[in-house]
Amino acid sequence: MKHQYRKQRHSVTDLKAHLVCVTKYREAVLTDEGLTVLESAFRTVAQKMDFEILEFNGEADHVHALIEYPPKLSISQILNALKGVSSRHYGQAGLPKPKGNKALWSPSYSAGSVGGAPLEILKQYIQTQSRPERAGLESH
Repeated sequence: MKHQYRKQRHSVTDLKAHLVCVTKYREAVLTDEGLTVLESAFRTVAQKMDFEILEFNGEADHVHALIEYPPKLSISQILNALKGVSSRHYGQAGLPKPKGNKALWSPSYSAGSVGGAPLEILKQYIQTQSRPERAGLESH
């Protein structure tokens, strides 16, 4: 697979994150049907906000999403939109929410950056850059 960069007017980026959303009270309410509804909602939000869902799956009490996103969006903006829209779609599909609650999701989440070179390789690359000599220093 060829490496894809997001090219915009003033930037070239490769921002990817692994997001995990858990149900309220970590209650096991998600089914295959529910995960299908949630994935569809996540993809709708992604299209509207100009980011991409690279992978999506989940279990009875949480979902995982691998995303690629532009620098203009923050992880918290993305998660707020994903959780809000998906909770609404889930409820509109008549699916059960935790303990009869209005909210599907816990307010907490997990997010981690992914992809790219390992930190040690990046550190070594930066350390080996050819730093120029100080200009204007004359020895007497």
